[in-house]
Amino acid sequence: LTGAERLHKYLPLLDGKRVGVFANQTSMVGSTHLVDTLLSLGVEVKVIFGPEHGFRGKADAGEKVGNAIDEKTGIPVVSLYGAKRRPDQVDLSEVDVMLFDIQDVGVRFYTFISSLEEYIQSAIEFQKPLILLDRPNPNGHYVDGPVLEKAQASFVGLNPIPVVHGCTLGELAQMINGEGWLANSAKASLNVIPVANYTHASPVHVA
Repeated sequence: LTGAERLHKYLPLLDGKRVGVFANQTSMVGSTHLVDTLLSLGVEVKVIFGPEHGFRGKADAGEKVGNAIDEKTGIPVVSLYGAKRRPDQVDLSEVDVMLFDIQDVGVRFYTFISSLEEYIQSAIEFQKPLILLDRPNPNGHYVDGPVLEKAQASFVGLNPIPVVHGCTLGELAQMINGEGWLANSAKASLNVIPVANYTHASPVHVA
């Protein structure tokens, strides 16, 4: 079970809270999108944040994405792959809790992990708790490739990890938070909802 499917673990943390959700088309709870699931359960979603390819996953690789209003829900969507890479004070002014749920493929140069780190930095800067709903890594059964040299850091690789890092995003977030890789070695208030019934030896098939 993905973190998003373990509703009993995180819904109590959202009760009475205004929520900002970082998500894309992979953020599913069964056959229903996470945002739609939260709204149906009475959670107050104030803003959606979208990564590379956009919230609905319709933009091409590398294409800059603008802000919009989600047609289905009417919720403002703030692009974090356009004019800026992290939420600012205005974006989070009506947010009590930041939520993150995106499926990753486990390689260093996918920008989702860089977006995650920027999202964590905003959580620290604006003193917001962050809940990450973890998902299995389809390449989590091995580690391979050279470790990034910090002098070569960019948005397609921020930290000294191998090309194939072997971590789930929840594990990676805890490593980024715990190893002092964030600005000024700050620590976020981070709560990872782990995947149930999963080990790195589990066969994973991501549609």
